[in-house]
Amino acid sequence: MYYLFAILIIQGVLMDTMTLKVPDIIKEKLNTFSKKKGLSKSEIIRKALLEYLDKDEVVKQGSFVDLAMDLAGSVSGKPDLSSNKEYLNKYGK
Repeated sequence: MYYLFAILIIQGVLMDTMTLKVPDIIKEKLNTFSKKKGLSKSEIIRKALLEYLDKDEVVKQGSFVDLAMDLAGSVSGKPDLSSNKEYLNKYGK
């Protein structure tokens, strides 16, 4: 059995051809979106795949408080540790 792999050069990047099986509803939505946006179906699928695959690499954004909110109250100890200078008397000695 022979396999044919087409290699395209688009914007200086080598690309392999892939075959994709999708339900009719996705095919119809892709065709409609492609015509509406004036983009090729391949370009839409490439962009969607990159966006999906890059989700794991996205760094969460927000303030420190927003990012640490799930940690609030997870540490036990003296409640006035940051404001009571007594605790710092022997610190670093």
